[in-house]
Amino acid sequence: MKLATLRMDDGLHAARVEEIGYVDLGPGDVGSLLTQPDWRSRAANFEGAPISLEPARLAPVIPRPSKIVCVGLNYRTHIAEMGRDLPEHPTLFAKYPEALIGPFDTLELPPESNAVDWEAELVVVVGQRVRRADRDAAQAAIAGYTVMNDVSMRDWQFRTKEWLQGKTWEASTPLGPYLVTPDELMADAVISCEVDGDVRQKSTIADLLFGAADLVSYVSTVITLNPGDLIATGTTGGVGHAGKPPCYLQHGQTLATAVEGIGTMVNPVRRGEPT
Repeated sequence: MKLATLRMDDGLHAARVEEIGYVDLGPGDVGSLLTQPDWRSRAANFEGAPISLEPARLAPVIPRPSKIVCVGLNYRTHIAEMGRDLPEHPTLFAKYPEALIGPFDTLELPPESNAVDWEAELVVVVGQRVRRADRDAAQAAIAGYTVMNDVSMRDWQFRTKEWLQGKTWEASTPLGPYLVTPDELMADAVISCEVDGDVRQKSTIADLLFGAADLVSYVSTVITLNPGDLIATGTTGGVGHAGKPPCYLQHGQTLATAVEGIGTMVNPVRRGEPT
């Protein structure tokens, strides 16, 4: 099953995604839907005629998560290109909900940064409250998966040893287009990122060092995870910062981010103005 959050005239609505459109599940986004214990059956069994909408009407599939926990250095190819050793434990940092934009929204390059980089990521969406979960409980707590581009301001990220200031710029992080339930995602699904049609990143999620259930277990040891919380699992090799010379996003380009079985986000890139 695939779910989306739609921008309707009266606000955000959750929807089930069908081949011919969207079945509107009513007011409330996918994040609020996940707070209902019977969300799976409600979404799967809801009857309604599919409607067509322009891509711009898709909001971030989880617009206001209470937590966005991100994992750095979690694909073996990316660890190698950055010249790092394989970590013993997950490297964690955070984003805030204000960073999120829709899967087809314009990505504005902040005027304060000249080193805006791409990072295609698979995202775990938590579906039930969980704390100190073992691996089985962690797996059961996963509602599904979505796609993120962890757009990073490298010149700000590496000002210090802490990454937060380069990672959570407002309106910088596309999320979507859909949430897919775990049965929809292959263990070796292809993950990719293109800039103006040129493939910059391409791998499979099988290259992950710490998998989805391991991350839910690890993070839930530190803090309670709630329905709608997100864990971005890290990016694969091919980031612009690792190029020789480095290469970054430019005004007028188009950024496309995809995970096989979930969908593709397409974000026009524009240079923003100081406000």
